[in-house]
Amino acid sequence: MPADLSPIDKAKFLAAKRATDFVENGMKLGLGTGSTAAWMVRCLAERIREEGLRVVGVPTSSRTAQLAAQLGIPLTTLDEAKWLDMTIDGADEFDGNLNLIKGGGAALLQEKIVATASDQMIVIADAAKDVSQLGAFPLPIEVIPFGWQTTKALVEETLVSLDVLNRDVTLRMNGAAPLVTDESNYILDLHLKRIGNPRQLALVLNQIPGVVENGLFIDICDIVVIGHGDGRVTVRDINSGETEDERVEFVPTSNIFADLD
Repeated sequence: MPADLSPIDKAKFLAAKRATDFVENGMKLGLGTGSTAAWMVRCLAERIREEGLRVVGVPTSSRTAQLAAQLGIPLTTLDEAKWLDMTIDGADEFDGNLNLIKGGGAALLQEKIVATASDQMIVIADAAKDVSQLGAFPLPIEVIPFGWQTTKALVEETLVSLDVLNRDVTLRMNGAAPLVTDESNYILDLHLKRIGNPRQLALVLNQIPGVVENGLFIDICDIVVIGHGDGRVTVRDINSGETEDERVEFVPTSNIFADLD
């Protein structure tokens, strides 16, 4: 473990490393997107190199596909794989029921498709993502570019009748232009501060014309692996109701950290 890792990066790395212990030979895996998922891809590639682990991955974004290919992880498409054994991905927030907010990396659509096509979803995160109630992190929704301002207005109107604390909606930008997702859509960020009923909100948002998908992952996550800056890892299983604390002792080779941005 490099001494110059920040506590948050150390926590992300530990969660990612522990999550890859769930991976078994012959599995078809969904590979998540984001800073924590990038650690996971690195750790998975390390197991492939060092242990001869045989797996095939389905990436949830072009960024993950590029990183995985560079590291020698065999890849396929979801259409070819049909169904996956497991998806490992990060989250921007998760609550006590393992409901999630995802989409900070603008890959929520592919992430949700891949996760729901998996027998099991494991989320990896640092402890700061563990919240009592969702909503402090802005909720992303993916919308088609055509008529996006009308879609935005419809979303704002819909939020008036829902149990949220705030109703600001902004278009996510990439410099001076709207950010464009891998599926050529836009992202609207809903600054809600508190979501009283995530299940209701997820259902209602997807009924609005122009909304492709929202970043609420309800009843999808099975296990969350939480890394802590002091070297501890907490594994929480929603199905068994068990929570275990352990320490991950691992000294990675230097190339696992090379060019990790």
